[in-house]
Amino acid sequence: MNSGACNPFSRRHFLSSNAYGIGSVALAWLLKQEGLLASSERLKTQHFDLLAKPAHKPPQARAMISMFMQGGPSHIDLFDPKPELTKHDGKSYTGEIKQDDAAGASLEMMGSPWKFKKHGQSGMEMSELVPHMGSIADDITLIRSMHTGVNNHGQSIYALMNGRIVGGRPTLGSWVTYGLGSENQDLPAYVALTDPRGVPVLGVDNWSNGWLPSLYQGTVIRPREPRILNLDAPMSLRGEAQDRYLGFLGQLNQEHLARRPGEFDLEARIQSFELAARMQTAAKEALDISKESEGTRKLYGIDDPATQEFGTRCLIARRLVERGVRFVSLFTGNQTWDHHASIGTGLPAACKYVDKPAAALVIDLKDRGLLDSTVVHWGGEMGRLPVIQNRAGGKNDRSKVGRDHNTYGFSMWVAGGGFKGGYVHGATDEFGHHAVENVVNHYDYHATLLHLFGLDPKKLSYKRNGTDQVLVENAEARVVTELLA
Repeated sequence: MNSGACNPFSRRHFLSSNAYGIGSVALAWLLKQEGLLASSERLKTQHFDLLAKPAHKPPQARAMISMFMQGGPSHIDLFDPKPELTKHDGKSYTGEIKQDDAAGASLEMMGSPWKFKKHGQSGMEMSELVPHMGSIADDITLIRSMHTGVNNHGQSIYALMNGRIVGGRPTLGSWVTYGLGSENQDLPAYVALTDPRGVPVLGVDNWSNGWLPSLYQGTVIRPREPRILNLDAPMSLRGEAQDRYLGFLGQLNQEHLARRPGEFDLEARIQSFELAARMQTAAKEALDISKESEGTRKLYGIDDPATQEFGTRCLIARRLVERGVRFVSLFTGNQTWDHHASIGTGLPAACKYVDKPAAALVIDLKDRGLLDSTVVHWGGEMGRLPVIQNRAGGKNDRSKVGRDHNTYGFSMWVAGGGFKGGYVHGATDEFGHHAVENVVNHYDYHATLLHLFGLDPKKLSYKRNGTDQVLVENAEARVVTELLA
């Protein structure tokens, strides 16, 4: 016989007696005193939805369309003319330079081979590669002093998308829809329009909800028809039969959810199924551009094979925000703007693809009275360096050369939603490498956008593991009031 079976001081007896005795009572009392014991108030089930919610203060913007040029458009060839760089073309760069690709690096400076001209009443200078963007100069704010300071695509994309240089966090679009919901319950609140040539670097991380409930993840709309798969019900289920089926299914889902409080992924999945049913009519209508006028289609370049694809997505973006969608992201293909080599042919082609449709989006929103309440963004995660990369030919052969990454000073533009028109902000040094005047960091950009949406960066928070998580974490972040109308 095991002598411990009847021993009043055995380990089993000690654990058993203390688990239900005064020890457990004392532990509970101590936890309560320290405020660590879950109260009935804390145990209340949270609920998340996409119903429209009030902002913290009166907003100027109600929606946003972001045209993200993944790869890094060369600011010194498009938006930031550098006469000194042209003057010293071919000479050796003597300042401090941050290069990403040491193997192809050089210190030979290269002035822009493209001419710049002034546009609009503001006299904003832009390259001959983006004449249509030049035509909307008086409607945009051109920021020439963007900075993330993390010299590779992934980290800089993360910085601009989710506020930090690491993944697994909610993107700007997720935060905005979490804070404000949607004005249309029959369409997704947050939409990602991808390029048929491929998804950008980091893929779904560009529209991820991170650790926010999955309800706030961006909904991908395919770049080709059918843009949403399985949108039509089978013939046998259409009409009243489908209504009865969905009604019964909804009842079962709610009963299932009621037995599992706090299961946010389950709740989000149920809501996404319900949204899919409502989208059968609303999404078809929103994505159908066939009823747009011929003039509108020409404005976006849909009559031209070179601009048809991006023009169609820009027009769809306008139709979505017009119908109450909160946030729309348009992406160009993987590394489309990453011109380490052959920039002489690659950059003009990339510009041709987007220039006319991007300008058309601003013009169309303005004509419809939507620009004042819709932020429009155009830009990538970085710019390019003022020196040559990958010289493959002889000293006089520049046919294959490119430019390396530059996240220390680059350009992008914004319009509408409370931003100034016809305004140039900040500056890079005389060669275009470092932002040196009125620098706008990624966290300043986010703070400014939230301000325009009427959202307080400190109040827009989500409790995770007992800590309030926010989009804007840097204590030095500021609303860049100089950009605001």
